[in-house]
Amino acid sequence: MFQPQHSSVLTVYEQLLAAFGPRHWWPGESKLEIIVGAILTQGVSWKNVEKAITNLKQTGNLDFSALLNMEDQLLSELIHSTCYHRQKTRKLKSFLGWVCDRYEGDLEQMLDNPTAELRRELLQLWGIGPETADSILLYAGNHLVFVVDAYTKRIFTRMGSVPQEIDYQRLQSYFQENLPPQPELYNEYHALLVKLGAEYCKKQRPQCGTCPISSGCRYYQEQENNTRR
Repeated sequence: MFQPQHSSVLTVYEQLLAAFGPRHWWPGESKLEIIVGAILTQGVSWKNVEKAITNLKQTGNLDFSALLNMEDQLLSELIHSTCYHRQKTRKLKSFLGWVCDRYEGDLEQMLDNPTAELRRELLQLWGIGPETADSILLYAGNHLVFVVDAYTKRIFTRMGSVPQEIDYQRLQSYFQENLPPQPELYNEYHALLVKLGAEYCKKQRPQCGTCPISSGCRYYQEQENNTRR
């Protein structure tokens, strides 16, 4: 029976960085663009978000006041590529309205809040879940929070490092307790895991043979053992 090697969390990071190089995440020229992207990417690939961001930029609408005051129908059309565009229109308007009411429309003031307090406030907003809140905190505010997503869970459950039933908070704690407290490292690590999950550790037909961390993966070893039988 295969015994997982339990490569340390930091070792996996180093292996991925060596294989893929720096990912230069999060793509965005401003804090507003990063936050808009974090909301729009819910349930959809980044290439769809890029189309919406481009539409907003080309029409001169990637601006706090412009987004807040835009007609819902127009905003929905501009972000149509992101799926659930009507819901995401409401989410964007809800977030921007809250920033106006709570922080006088000042994103810097919002992001200067203590991490735990701001995270709690974000999670109270309609349409903002843990992954979106943490993406805003880490990528727009440089707060010390590790962002986990479906790729993260898939990779580390397949490796045998965490149980299948692990929830978001426990998985996030697993990383934060086993990594140096550096926002830049959290940023790079999450981006590397997205790369691995999208191109190698796929939900269907994972590319284990070329995966840079397969040597420490329980899933890969079990597949190999089954093949030999």
